[in-house]
This record gives sequence, structure tokens and C-alpha cells, in this order.
Amino acid sequence: MPLMTWELWLARDLVSDNPLPWQKQMTQFTPGRVAQAMPGILVRVSTPAKPPKPRGKSPGWKTGQPRQRRIRYPMVKKRTTISRKAAQKTA
Repeated sequence: MPLMTWELWLARDLVSDNPLPWQKQMTQFTPGRVAQAMPGILVRVSTPAKPPKPRGKSPGWKTGQPRQRRIRYPMVKKRTTISRKAAQKTA
């Protein structure tokens, strides 16, 4: 928190006052008013990341290549087994 307050205090000279309709014009900015104007600073600073490069469309299937269905495997059903002792008692 102290680091954020220090950052806002240092940015007071860089921001311009853009008050909301119910706010008065100020000459000395509070940290809240500076935080309100921070998006303008961030737009000027920009980002260190490069913009994404367009890669085009993927090639997909080659022309004339026969398509194969996916290999289907039989479904494995697991069920509970009755223990041998319980099976002998019921018989």
C-alpha cells in the first residue's frame, strides 16, 4: 500500500485534471484523483509486449488425402462383484 501511494504521489505532475461532473476542479491532486487519471498515463507509457502476429489459416487436410475414421475401442464396464462368502450364504 505505501508503494502505491508513493507511485501516485510521484505521478501528480504527469496527470491532467479530468473531474467527473460532480467533482470540482483541483490544482493540488489527491492520490484518489491521480488514480482516477492513471489510465491516461498507462496509455502513454504503452506496454512492453509486442502485438500479436497474424498467422493465417491452418492448412487442414491435404487435397486428395483419404480420411480415416477414428479407431473405436470397446467400452469397459466395471461393476461391483459379490464376495464369495456372501454368494455361498445366499445359495
